Order: sequence, then structure tokens, then C-alpha cells
Amino acid sequence: MRRALLVARRGWGRTAPNPMVGAVVVRDGKVVGEGWHAEFGGPHAEATALEKAGERARGADVYVSLEPCAHHGKTPPCADALIAAGVARVIVAINDPNTEAAGGIAKLRAAGIAVTEGVEAEGAAELNTAFLFAHRDPTRPFVTLKLAISLDGGIAPSDRTQRWLTGEPARKEVHRLRSGADAVGIGIGTALADDPLLTVRYGRRPRIAPARVVFDQKARLPIGSQLVKTAKKVRTWVLADRPDPATVGALAAKGVEVLDGHGLPAQLARLREAGIRDLLVEGGQGLAGALLSGGFVDRLIIFQAPVLLGAGALPAFGAVSPGSGAPDSWRVVERREFGDDLMTIYAPAGR
Repeated sequence: MRRALLVARRGWGRTAPNPMVGAVVVRDGKVVGEGWHAEFGGPHAEATALEKAGERARGADVYVSLEPCAHHGKTPPCADALIAAGVARVIVAINDPNTEAAGGIAKLRAAGIAVTEGVEAEGAAELNTAFLFAHRDPTRPFVTLKLAISLDGGIAPSDRTQRWLTGEPARKEVHRLRSGADAVGIGIGTALADDPLLTVRYGRRPRIAPARVVFDQKARLPIGSQLVKTAKKVRTWVLADRPDPATVGALAAKGVEVLDGHGLPAQLARLREAGIRDLLVEGGQGLAGALLSGGFVDRLIIFQAPVLLGAGALPAFGAVSPGSGAPDSWRVVERREFGDDLMTIYAPAGR
């Protein structure tokens, strides 16, 4: 099952709105076929693994990271393919929350195939957290907050002159994270200070480029910014609650869509209505504080650089309101080193 989870990751950035899924066929203790869902609309993991296994799939065990589908979508039901292949047992990590696709386990058992559930369930759920969240809560996107901080907890020096805290390996990992999100968001302060592109420029390109989102109460995003200049190539939104009509018109003429939403919960709801299920937020301090204070952060990714910014540095969590809805504690999901920088992924305790 760990191998199935590993190969499933090869679909990163290519399968949404479908989940990433991996499958491994084992016969007499040996792997005879494996596959993953490589592209939305393409073959599912089970179909690919069975094709590679061929006749060796008969009487084999099949490990799959998500319940095999039971419906006719863009491809035939995977449960039917497993039954036709004559497999002896199917081991499933987690159930499919999509009621339209679910039912594969029941179909397999009705055909006399043994099914084991719950193997490596925690890892399988973490692999597709945004997909699972979308079926559990349709009111907002799954929110991942990414921050680069110094050893003393700062995100920018007192003179605000240092553009990068982390090294190139960490910055390339951020581009990989972008490629797996539906949208990348920042606050207007970051947009004004850094004039970013927020595109995926390293590694494998996503199937659909993530939209760019600026949380900007008064729609102050400059017409001459990189985001506005490229808005007709990459979908770009401004979320505002007090926009000037003239500014809205000027931005719209450049291809920027201004979404009206009064307050952060309403703005997140607008994004979900627009089809954004997985939102990666890259700062800055004000937006990070608002999201944390509202309890809207589902994963927190910290890239810690081995530098000290000293007195006067902008604190990463200086805008988090005391006694707010921010979680009291977090659990560590993963830690990895990228060059000299340490990435830690946190989840709110209980999520």
C-alpha cells in the first residue's frame, strides 16, 4: 500500500478535480503490475495496473489507495475491471467520499472478492486532503498557508529589502506546491511589495495553471503590476469588499475579475463557488493572520531559513488575534530539508 501511495503522487497537478490514486497488483508475493491515475479523463490506476499485470492478475491481491469506482464516468468502473480480471482480494486504504463514484467495495464483495479496508488510511487521506475536504465542506476551499520565516520568526527584515529568505531548492518546491493547487493567493501588501507572477515556472507543468487571487479590500492592485499584465493569459481575481467602480472597470479591461465579498468568509465562499477547491496562500502577514484567526487554515507549511532578521523584522504571526479561532495546537505531518532550509507541514490538531 505504501508503494501504491508513492506512485499515486506521480499524478500531482494532473488529476484534479479527481484524486491521486495508485494501485499495485501482487501475485505470489511479487509485484506484477502497478499504475496510477496520471491525467484527468485518462485511465484510472486500477485499469493501468491490471493491464500491466495481464493474466497474472487472476488470483492476485490488488492494493489501491482509494475505493475503486463503481460508476461509468469518463472511464468504465474500476470495480468491474477488477471483477473481470479475476482478482482474489482487494486491499483499500480509504473509501471514496464521492457518492456518485462510491460503491466499488460493495460491488466487489457481491462478486465474491475479499476486501480489506483501512490499510495506511492516514497516509492515503493526507495524499488527497483537498479532495476529501471538498466533499465534506462545500462552503470554502481547502486552505494551505505557506510562509518562509527566519530563525527568529520573521518574514521580512525591518527595511523590507530582502526578497528571498530561502534558497533555490526551497523556492522550486514552492513551485511544485503551486502546481498542485487550484489557485494561489496573496494579500495586497505582498502584491505591492513584491510584484509577483505567482505562476509555475519550475518542474512539471500542471494540467491547468492555477488561478491567481489577490485579497484586496479596495481593489488597489496596480494596473502596471505583473499580475495585471498577464491576466489575459492566466486567470486572475481580486477579492474586494469596498472596490471603486472605476478601478473595477480598469482591472476588468485588463482581464482581471473583481469578486465582491464582504469579509473573509464570504470571499472564501466566492472562491469555492468559482470552482476553487484547493487554495495555496503565500502571505503576507495580514492575510495569514486573518486566515489563522478565523480558523480557516487546514495545512500550514513553514520553510525555515537559517538566517536571523533581528529587531524590527516583520513577525510571521504578528497579526494573529489573541483568543481568536486559531487552533491551540498543531501536529507535524511532514518534515523535509531543501538545501539549508527546513520545511515543516503542520495540520490543526484533530484534523
